[in-house]
Amino acid sequence: MAITLTESAAKHIQSTLANRGKGLGLRVGIKKVGCSGFAYTFDFADEIGANDLAFDSYDTKVVVDKEVIGYLDGSVLDFQKSGFGSAFKFQNPNVKAECGCGESFSVE
Repeated sequence: MAITLTESAAKHIQSTLANRGKGLGLRVGIKKVGCSGFAYTFDFADEIGANDLAFDSYDTKVVVDKEVIGYLDGSVLDFQKSGFGSAFKFQNPNVKAECGCGESFSVE
């Protein structure tokens, strides 16, 4: 089981943590929402708990709760800049459908 980062995502996380002045990495999760079922959540990981899994890519940690790893296993997290905006983008092999606006997804 694993989640990996692209180099772009790792650099963005490292920069954000440096500006923040603390943190071990990026905490990734999911929540029930939207027309397709789930949405990704992002937060700072200041510690790794007993129920967490941690993955390293490009010297950067991604922390995930063991309860949701099945929804995210095999994913690649990228950070993309487009025009005036930028955002994390998941390439998640577990997704079976996404809503038209791209904000939520479903899995089997």
